[in-house]
Amino acid sequence: MKKIFSTILAGITVFFFCFMTASCSNSNEKCLVMATDADFPPFEYLDENRNIVGFDVEVAEAVSEKLGMTLKIESIAFDDIIDEIENGKYDFGMAGLTVNEERKAQVMFSDTYATGIQSIVVKDGSEYTELDDFFDGFDESGNPIAAKTNITIGVQKGTTGDTYASAEPVDWGFGEENVNKYDTGEKAIQSLAEGKVTAVIIDSEPAKSFVDKYAGLKILETPYANESYAICVNKKNTELLGKINNALDELKTDGKLEEIYNKYIAR
Repeated sequence: MKKIFSTILAGITVFFFCFMTASCSNSNEKCLVMATDADFPPFEYLDENRNIVGFDVEVAEAVSEKLGMTLKIESIAFDDIIDEIENGKYDFGMAGLTVNEERKAQVMFSDTYATGIQSIVVKDGSEYTELDDFFDGFDESGNPIAAKTNITIGVQKGTTGDTYASAEPVDWGFGEENVNKYDTGEKAIQSLAEGKVTAVIIDSEPAKSFVDKYAGLKILETPYANESYAICVNKKNTELLGKINNALDELKTDGKLEEIYNKYIAR
């Protein structure tokens, strides 16, 4: 029996923290500064000109326009985003972030603006063809008793995939000792391609991009977890959060959010 972690999908909201009003090229301009990790296609990534582009970027631009402000984006380590928003260094964080209790203890989250799936990526011909294959026996409730020996799961450090995979088997994790943590999702995928890990747990959209890029890999049909994405802001910045949520509501109503989603996700 398989268990899929689930998070209820909400409406549409977002992001930005204390109006830092960081200076842009013009000292009279007001900026909203977004922290992201530009290694998460199609949500945020570098194009051929080294510009940060993607689904999250265009949504952030549309919200900034609604607020009459200029967007500035800085790419940092994914594992630092929540801490830096809490510390007030950036206005908001947007990087395919999933809401969980640990993160909510540090920051506030907007309404959901998209949903996602944690997927399992393996090499072609792998003996692991579904989620159950990674476990050795199940209890009367259908929960795993133990992870199979000699498996190693690759994850991006600090992601919910990391949290899920590092949990004990009774919670459908693989145990901390069986998880290799990488600075980026692509480094985890590279390790899989080189045969250094058994599988990688990663969000489905970047998983698709990486499987297209690295030959000999595939995504299992069994999803590992269902999630909702939201934008994080500093807990003191309720005014900004409210304005962003209103802007996203407008983007949902006028069809702009769906247009951006269709451009990057539903393709």
